[in-house]
Parts: sequence; structure tokens; C-alpha cells
Amino acid sequence: MSRNLIAILRGITPDEAESITAALIESGIDRIEVPLNSPRPFDSIARMAQVAGEALIGAGTVLIPDEVAHVADAGGRMVVSPNTDTAVIGETLRLGMQSFPGALTPTECFAALQAGATGVKLFPSFLLGVKGLGAIRAVLPPEAQLLMVGGVGPDNFADFLRAGANGFGIGTSLYRPGDSAGQVRERARAMVAAYDAALREQD
Repeated sequence: MSRNLIAILRGITPDEAESITAALIESGIDRIEVPLNSPRPFDSIARMAQVAGEALIGAGTVLIPDEVAHVADAGGRMVVSPNTDTAVIGETLRLGMQSFPGALTPTECFAALQAGATGVKLFPSFLLGVKGLGAIRAVLPPEAQLLMVGGVGPDNFADFLRAGANGFGIGTSLYRPGDSAGQVRERARAMVAAYDAALREQD
């Protein structure tokens, strides 16, 4: 079962990339992002891609088109950004990868979708809130994929899903630099259980 959860591993190093990736996949999270302001991020992405199987590995904090090519060269298949940059989106799609630009306003969301983004990362979600998401969802195409990032977790999964979210990006609640694979596995299992329970509430 593939879940709409992206693990954001800011600060991860290449030496721990494989073990953390395995822990996440074993726990049910098969979308993993290495922010480019992490140490040697392309090395980490390359190591992850070698052990990930069908899991979706990619990069976050991608700001310019040149970085997109480096992600592809490392074996990444997903590009996530904190902003909406149509040049980054276009290069991501040209290289056959999934594109998740960041946005917070309806104008940015529409710009991202019109540029062909796979989905929109609503960031930071704690500023938008559940009511803000509901207002934006009401004017966007119903098929638009919206991922909430920033201040989301088990306490508000259900509320955001009810307001129209399609998934979530989870950072420090899953991983902080120096965490062991065992710690990440334990947190990931709890996160997956909470997400699955929130999904059942929507039925």
C-alpha cells in the first residue's frame, strides 16, 4: 500500500542514507525526500535509489533548474521545492520526474498546476490552517493533489484530510540529524498508524 506521506530527511548524511531508507520503507513510507541543504545530498539520493526498489526517492529545497538535472543523475524521481518556479517545474517534467512545488496562495497553486506540477506542496501549512485549506480547495480543480507540509501530524491528519488534503510531508517528527534507524522506524510506524486511522475516519 503506497501512502501519501513524504518523509523529509533534512540533514541526513550518505553514511546513514541506506539504513534510514530501509527503516522507512519497512514501516510503510515509500516516498522520501533529501533536502539539498543536507550534507552531500546527491550522494545520499544515489545510495537511497540503489536500495529503494519501487519507492520514490527525490530531493527537496530544489530552487533552480540546474539542480533538477543533478537529482535525476543521482537516480532521484521526485523534485520538491519551497516555492513555485515554473522553470524548475518544467525541467522536472522534461526529465520524467514528479514535481511538487511549494505554494501558499490560490495564485501560486494555479500557477503550479498550469505549469504541469504533479501536485502542490502547501507550505507552511500551519499558516494556512484547516479553514484556509478548505477555502483554497474550493476553487482548485478537484483532481489537484495537495500535500500539507509544516506543522502537520497525527493530531491534525484527520482535520486536514476532511478539508481536502491528499497527503502530508513529515520532517522532524520522523527524523532529526543523528537519529538511529531504530528511532526512525519506531516513529514511522506510529505515523503510518495515525495516518491510516485518519483515512478510515473519512470513510
